[in-house]
Amino acid sequence: MKIERLNQDKIRIFLTFDDLLERGIQKEDMWREIPKVHELFSEMMDQAYNELGFDANGPLAVEVFALPAQGMVVIVTRGKVNGKSDERTQEEEDNDEDVYEMEVTLEQSDVVLYAFRDIEDVISVCKQLKAANIVDDGRLYAYNGRYMLAFEPVGVELARYHAIIALLAEYGEATSITTAVLDEYGKLIIAADVVNEICTHF
Repeated sequence: MKIERLNQDKIRIFLTFDDLLERGIQKEDMWREIPKVHELFSEMMDQAYNELGFDANGPLAVEVFALPAQGMVVIVTRGKVNGKSDERTQEEEDNDEDVYEMEVTLEQSDVVLYAFRDIEDVISVCKQLKAANIVDDGRLYAYNGRYMLAFEPVGVELARYHAIIALLAEYGEATSITTAVLDEYGKLIIAADVVNEICTHF
């Protein structure tokens, strides 16, 4: 579980499928109101407080993005009441017993997204994908000093889909960044057919 602060009132939490498995939670459970999910959320908020000093008091907007290979990204935004952060008395907090007032949004993404430290790793993985005859249309971005490969293997059979992920994981690492963030803040280097483009030029 990785937690990072986006701004004063917003954090991003990256959960791998192993994180969920360790707690006996299936991906589908994140859509359900069950005690295990509430326990996980309490654990995430405790960790956010301990690591970042993020105090999850008051109303929270929670966005959950399910990513096919990487796990889940949870964006938690602390709400505002009458234009200022919601302040509560110690008595109210004592009576709270970790019950959070949440508005939850769930989205599923089919994009497989991996980050690479340098262009050599991108070239290597593209050559491996080409050699294995797994050439899916994809995009290459630059973001925060790293290269990001994004694939949308829609309608791909499961074995091929897992082969793409296995090769990407060999050279790069799963990332909690979404393509919406990349489109807004990243630099698009190759807009389509990334494997063939890389193999042609390198």
